[in-house]
Amino acid sequence: MDTRVADNPAKSRYEIFTTAEPAPAGPGGQLAPPIRATELAGFAEYFVSGDEVAFTHTEIDPRFGGQGLGGRLARAALDAVRERGLAVLPYCSFIRDWIAKHPEYVDLVPEDRRDAFKL
Repeated sequence: MDTRVADNPAKSRYEIFTTAEPAPAGPGGQLAPPIRATELAGFAEYFVSGDEVAFTHTEIDPRFGGQGLGGRLARAALDAVRERGLAVLPYCSFIRDWIAKHPEYVDLVPEDRRDAFKL
């Protein structure tokens, strides 16, 4: 499954989309139209204040659960924040737990705030 993550500043969230492949040929040999449909699979909401991004809520549509999309979303969102040179405040338990499992991202959380987030 192809995915892409995009920042949606109007909604203050990073969004993950899946790309569905066309259906295979039917019984009569007819091919499905060559359309690649994208569908919103989840999002990570945030709030920006100064040089910090507070992640407040992450949600993956239950239809896409168990496929690793939450991790892909977290990684892409945190990488984007890193590229912008901002710090992360992981109020969202999913983002906080993901950072704890991926220590290479702990440096995004200000050192004086890590204890508060148990990182």
